[in-house]
Amino acid sequence: MQAAPKLTDRQQQILDLVQSAIERTGAPPTRAEIASELGFRSANAAEEHLQALARKGVIELVGGTSRGIRLKSDTLRALNETRGKQFSLPLPSLSQLSLPLVGRVAAGSPILAQEHIDQTYLMEASMFSRRPDYLLKVRGMSMRDAGIMDGDLLAVAKTKEAKNGQIVVARLGDEVTVKRLHRTRTTIELLPENPDFEPIVVPFGDVDFELEGLAVGLIRNGFM
Repeated sequence: MQAAPKLTDRQQQILDLVQSAIERTGAPPTRAEIASELGFRSANAAEEHLQALARKGVIELVGGTSRGIRLKSDTLRALNETRGKQFSLPLPSLSQLSLPLVGRVAAGSPILAQEHIDQTYLMEASMFSRRPDYLLKVRGMSMRDAGIMDGDLLAVAKTKEAKNGQIVVARLGDEVTVKRLHRTRTTIELLPENPDFEPIVVPFGDVDFELEGLAVGLIRNGFM
């Protein structure tokens, strides 16, 4: 079993902030958001701490995107186990989830219909901030600047409700898409995180639109 790296109090604080942001919005924070939250004078200070966390193997930094912070699941499990032992709590990593991987989704049928399930993964519950119901393979680069790349597996919790700013899985007719949600008084906007892509604007009441779930974690391409 991998030994848990030793983190400074500040490094642990930043790691907790990253995990919290992913739990709340489905995406990691930017350097500027970390600096603002923790009272740093500049984003460079946040970058230095992130580089230290990357050297310790806790996170992976993805270049070319402001939100390119990936949590390393094996290291997080070791950290969770250490913290659990310190407080004599049950280890969250002992709980395993059986998560179906959803492939292409046919129009008009439930996203978890048996014909959509490509395979099933056994994963440790401690990898996720909130219990997911399924994994969805990301197609395309429309969410690149949120650190979500083509081929990544997005962990999704089923829900019909989400807040503005959260990353959601939505169905539009024949297509299932991953976007950031923004509601106005008259429309639902599905916002990409890549300037090469246009927002999708859906009028309220559009029968082709359905909210399928909320992003609660990400497994990088090549991990599985």
